[in-house]
Amino acid sequence: MTQLRQLIRHLEQVAPPVYQESYDNAGLITGNPDQEVTGVLVCLDSTEAVIREAAAEGCNVVVAHHPIIFKGLKRLTGQTYVERTVIEAIRHGIAVYAIHTNLDNVYHQGVNSRIAEKLGLINTRILAPKKELFKLNAVLSENGNGALQEMLAQAGAVNAGFLNHYSGEPQLTRVEAYFEKAALRNISSVLEQYAAAPGSWDIHPVDTPSPMIGSGMVGELAAEMSENDFLAHLKTRMLAGCVRHTKLLDKPVKRVAVCGGSGGFLLGSAIAGGADFFVTADYKYHEFFDADGKIVIADIGHYESEQFTIELLGEIIRRNFSNFAVRLTKTITNPVFYF
Repeated sequence: MTQLRQLIRHLEQVAPPVYQESYDNAGLITGNPDQEVTGVLVCLDSTEAVIREAAAEGCNVVVAHHPIIFKGLKRLTGQTYVERTVIEAIRHGIAVYAIHTNLDNVYHQGVNSRIAEKLGLINTRILAPKKELFKLNAVLSENGNGALQEMLAQAGAVNAGFLNHYSGEPQLTRVEAYFEKAALRNISSVLEQYAAAPGSWDIHPVDTPSPMIGSGMVGELAAEMSENDFLAHLKTRMLAGCVRHTKLLDKPVKRVAVCGGSGGFLLGSAIAGGADFFVTADYKYHEFFDADGKIVIADIGHYESEQFTIELLGEIIRRNFSNFAVRLTKTITNPVFYF
């Protein structure tokens, strides 16, 4: 039997909640963490149709990329699609969990790494690494390395390294880890439980931004393409109905920056990073002027840019759980149609 909290723990090891943006509402939206998981339906958006699909497939958990609730609900009267979706989930006893900007902001197994993979980009790196990084050095009571390492990961530590036994004492372990400012309280709580002695740990800020956490991704094509060839490649690989783009610059394409969803805020980083193309979504008319002959902006659509997150999440869950079905939604939730 697998409890929902075990599934959540696994997902949050991949994308710790502390890495979500301040405006976000990732996490458990409806449901009881102690409920048994009978099946999982993975989707981009949790809608009424998706909830009904989950119920029909015998799945009592929906894992979505986008949270169905962003702001607090004042009532549940079924007057909006958000209210109706929540009511439908509660009616069917379906838990809804969202893994949103925290999945956007991780380098490994993240939204942008999947886009880069689809486009065949190599030598990838985070486009805009997060700052306010801290380093932990500690001597902790081991108490089972696996459990302690898992707790640090859940608290927000990145690449927690259990280096060796301390001074020949097998019950003590020396640990190094990195984490963001947002995780400081959670990390401190773990340390208070496992510190070998008062003063046996040290936390200090690191000036260098984290290479593993941040927004967007930039990489290189294995071989240069013409701009038209790259647009065709982009449209084919991302299953895009159309690509809105700025004026072509009549130069080869080698370096490409990407950001799933609304990535306009990263244009400056894409230009500074030497990208020839910036692939993202949700560009407004006047924002296209900001390319200013320095880069080609390619807007492929929000749904199109993130649709492969569904298969990514399916892989993440299946890799660790084999005792329940993991299904990818067949419901197309894209609200945008092309004539």
